[in-house]
Amino acid sequence: MRTDVLVVGAGGAGLSAAIAAKESGANVIVVTKEYPTRSQTCMAQGGINAVLYGEDTIKNHIADTLKSAKGLADEAAVETMCKNAPDAIAWLDSIGVVFSRTKDKRIAQRRLGGASHPRACYAQDYTGLKILHTLFDYANKLDITFANERYLLELIVEEGVCKGALFLNIRNGEIETITANSVVLATGGYSKLYQNHSTNSKAASGDGIAAAYRAGAKLRNMEFVQFHPTALKSSAILISESARGAGGKLLNSKKERFVDELKPRDEVSLAIYEEMAKGEEIFLDITHLGEAFINEELPQERKLALLYEGVDPLEEPLPIKPAAHYTMGGIAVEATMQSSIERLYAVGECSESRVHGANRLGGNSLLEIVVFGKIAGKNAAQTPTNSLHDLQAHIDSAQAKIQTLFAKEPKRNFYEAKQKLADLFYEKCGIVRKKDDLQEVLDYIDEVQGSLELYGIADKTKRYNTNFVDYLEFENMLQIAKTVASAALANEKSVGAHRRGDV
Repeated sequence: MRTDVLVVGAGGAGLSAAIAAKESGANVIVVTKEYPTRSQTCMAQGGINAVLYGEDTIKNHIADTLKSAKGLADEAAVETMCKNAPDAIAWLDSIGVVFSRTKDKRIAQRRLGGASHPRACYAQDYTGLKILHTLFDYANKLDITFANERYLLELIVEEGVCKGALFLNIRNGEIETITANSVVLATGGYSKLYQNHSTNSKAASGDGIAAAYRAGAKLRNMEFVQFHPTALKSSAILISESARGAGGKLLNSKKERFVDELKPRDEVSLAIYEEMAKGEEIFLDITHLGEAFINEELPQERKLALLYEGVDPLEEPLPIKPAAHYTMGGIAVEATMQSSIERLYAVGECSESRVHGANRLGGNSLLEIVVFGKIAGKNAAQTPTNSLHDLQAHIDSAQAKIQTLFAKEPKRNFYEAKQKLADLFYEKCGIVRKKDDLQEVLDYIDEVQGSLELYGIADKTKRYNTNFVDYLEFENMLQIAKTVASAALANEKSVGAHRRGDV
């Protein structure tokens, strides 16, 4: 199969890129390992930042973003994102995103942590979901081709130029190839390294980043993992920052407030971590907001608390903990969204576009995927036709790896190894990191990677073999985990989401 632009990933970033490429005249195929409406974008609840009204200014938005990034963002990139924010909201509004409205019919905005003004445009607490569904509907109106349930195996790169990708068709177990003039990776982040200590879906295993890394792409800022302050204690299900933006209070076991709830996420998460280190349990209290407000503005939060924690936030505070939520590191890209590999673009959480630095400002993730998604799609659509010299060699290599995996008998359980890795990451490569702890993590990764011949799959069928897909994700997660822990060990400076407890 061949196309002009191949987009891998169908969340908000991938859909924005696909739409922009299609509207630029390119043929586009979007490939995703699940389905578009299951993408991580639907987990972004609080809002999407843009300066629209009142005393707020784009200069304030830029300043808040740079401050949150702790000096590690590029001002030009941040300026591009923030200046394009009002147009991004206008475009989303025009294609049908159902934003919440004020009494005078203006798009409603709320203040999120780290923001000097209320600038997060929202749709109750379903903002990401409603943006995602609207983008998907619009992409279908443009007759963009979707290939679902395809797992990215490898990128096809020849002489430093990306010319397509190889996929596993999960439905039938066959290898499929799609060649293209350019490839846009929009495969999401790697927070699921932390497994049940993460707010993310199972799909956030860093597949695109791992594939790009193997192909020779440069990565950047991999040690910066943002922990969201308010995940439900038992399940790590996210309770949106909008709950704190509306006046929710963080309390310890003594019912004492111990932090300004609207500080940036890294500072709030650290404050919670320090309280928990003292033996305190932590709670998010929104009981004082009242039933009418909660049911109108925070309906999903109440449903999630009841379903996963068995607690009604109308009646009592919610037990919470920080959980891995967003990864600031990823594939290094420049202003065009092109990586260090020619014709390979990356956008969204799999990319490092110099706008989040050491700590992402709440409300900027949805903005980034729309603004930079459109930039990536437009630039990808402008690449001329290329030629592929030896496709069969790439297919043979992938097929040989799969045959080897199916042939060996598993002597160790990779699911157990994956959970141990997650526990180690949460404890030793989490909110506070130390040299010896990080070395312990790296030693474990080396031990597992050195004994991969002992790990394998029990299910040898071809059709819908989730055991096989889980194993492929496991190998990718080991690769990503090593880059994260290595970067954390090398960085002896506490900054933002990376805090060293020993230097």
